[in-house]
Amino acid sequence: MKRKVLSLILTTAMTAALLAGCGSSGGAAADGGDAGDSAAAQTEEAAPSSDDGAAAQEEGAAGGSHKLTAWAWDAGFNIPALQAAADDYKANVDPDFELEIVEQSQSEDIENAVTLAGSSGDYSTLPDIFLFQDHWIQRYVADYPDAFVDVADADVNWDDFSQEKLSYSTINGTHYGFPVDNGTVICAYRVDLLDQCGYTIDDLTGISWDDFIKIGQEVYDKTGKYLLSMDGDGNDLVYMMLQAEGVSQFKDGKPNIVNNEKLVEVVNKIIEMVQKNVLYLANDWNGYTNETIVGDMVAGVMNGNWIIPTIEQVAENSGKWEITSMPTLEGGEGYASNGGSSLYVSSNCQDPALAKAFLAYTFGGSTVTYDGALQNGGVITTCISAGKSDVYNQGVEYFNNTPIYADIVAMGANVPVVEQSDYHYTCRQYIAAAIINAINGADVMTELQAAEDQLNFEMGN
Repeated sequence: MKRKVLSLILTTAMTAALLAGCGSSGGAAADGGDAGDSAAAQTEEAAPSSDDGAAAQEEGAAGGSHKLTAWAWDAGFNIPALQAAADDYKANVDPDFELEIVEQSQSEDIENAVTLAGSSGDYSTLPDIFLFQDHWIQRYVADYPDAFVDVADADVNWDDFSQEKLSYSTINGTHYGFPVDNGTVICAYRVDLLDQCGYTIDDLTGISWDDFIKIGQEVYDKTGKYLLSMDGDGNDLVYMMLQAEGVSQFKDGKPNIVNNEKLVEVVNKIIEMVQKNVLYLANDWNGYTNETIVGDMVAGVMNGNWIIPTIEQVAENSGKWEITSMPTLEGGEGYASNGGSSLYVSSNCQDPALAKAFLAYTFGGSTVTYDGALQNGGVITTCISAGKSDVYNQGVEYFNNTPIYADIVAMGANVPVVEQSDYHYTCRQYIAAAIINAINGADVMTELQAAEDQLNFEMGN
C-alpha cells in the first residue's frame, strides 16, 4: 500500500477549506456517474422488501432531515461506492434522500481534519460521515474519542461480515464503523505460464512455501518470469504471510519480532525466494506495479485484491490469469487481508439516526449497493451474504471466466483475526530494511533485533 506520513502541521488554507465543508453544507458534490449504465448488462438483484425499506425510512426520518454529507477519497473507487449506496437508499427507502459527497484528494486529508478538530476541541468542521483507513482508526478513536459516534445500535447483522475486517472498527467491544471495501489477499497466477511448466492453479492451492519455491524456480528457468514480486521498500509480504499463519508482529501492544519464530521463518523464506529468483523486490511502489506487473515480469501476484486493476492493465493477458488462496509454512490454504477502509459517523452529524439508518441499510448488507459498488467502482464487499449475489457469481473474462469476486468474499470470511497496531506501517518500514540488509549479506537476526529496537524507540517502550 501507499506509504503515508501523518501531517500534524495544517495550513491556514486547509483550515479554511475544512470550515467550508463542515456538517451538511458546503463543498462540491462528487459526480458519481450513472449507476445504471454498467448494471444494464448484469443480472440485477431484487430490491429490498418494502417492509424493510419502510422501517429504515421511519428510523432515518426520526431527525426530520433527508440529507447527509460524506467525505471520501478516490473518484474511481470509494466515490462510486458511496454513490451506489445513495442511489439505492433514495430508490428503495427515502425518495427525498440526498447524499452530498465531498471528494478529498487523499486519505490524509480526512486524518488531518480529525486531528485538527480533536486538537482544538471543535468538531463542527467535520461532515456527517467520513471514510477512514482501517490501519489507523484505532489510534484516532483512542486519541479523539469525541469525534466518533457509537453505531452498535445500528440495524446490522455484524456476524454477516468478515470478522477480521470488523476487528479494526470494533474497539473495546463497541462498533464504530461500517465496512466498505475488501482487502482480502489473492494469489493470482498466469495459468498459461504454469501450463508450460506442467502445473495448474490447483498445484498452487494449499501448498507450502517450500513447494512454492520449487515451482517458482521451475517457472523462472523455463519462462524467465518471477513467480512473485513486491515493493522492497514497503514490503507487505511479512504481514500477509504471518497473518495467514494466524500470527501478528505485535503481542500485547509491543513489537514481537526477534522471539517470534514464525516471523523469523517468514523473513528467511522471503530472503530464500529472492536468492532463488522466485521473488523480485522492486525499489519502490512504482517499480513494483509498473515494472514488474504492468511490465510483465511476473507469472504471479500476491496482494490485497485491490491490485486487480493493475493486473488488468495488460490487455493481451486477458483470460490467462486465475486466483487462489495463499501458501502457508506447513501447507494448507492461507488467508490474509491487506488494506481497506470503513465509514464512520462523526460527532458533528446533524442527524445520527439518519446516518446510521442509511449506512445500515446500504453497506450493512444491501445487494443493490454492493452490486453497484462492484460494477461502477470495483469495490468488493466483506459482507458474506452480499457476496453470493448473481453479479458476484458471474465469471470475469480477464480471469479465465472464473467468479473471482464471489471467491474473494468467501476467502475473506476465513481471514484470521490477529493483533493490530497503530505502528503497523512503521513496523513494515523497519522489517523491510532488515530484509534488504540481510539479502545484501548482513546477519538476519542482528538486523531483526535492530528493527525491533527502532520500533520500541518509536513506540516509547
